[in-house]
Amino acid sequence: MWRLLKRLKDAVSSAVREVAADEEGVGVVEIILILVVLISLVVIFKKQVTQIVKDILSKAASDAKGV
Repeated sequence: MWRLLKRLKDAVSSAVREVAADEEGVGVVEIILILVVLISLVVIFKKQVTQIVKDILSKAASDAKGV
């Protein structure tokens, strides 16, 4: 019985080490987290972002009329 438990413990610990060493999906997770933060900021500051974009576009339109 104890041998079986020791084997099980060894198998689980080696599996955990293997998963911890595998960093293949880390880049994807980082990109997703960055996107979540950016989308959250846009949702939180929607009015301010909309106003900034409107100001930039109106300035670009007025400058284009001058050309």
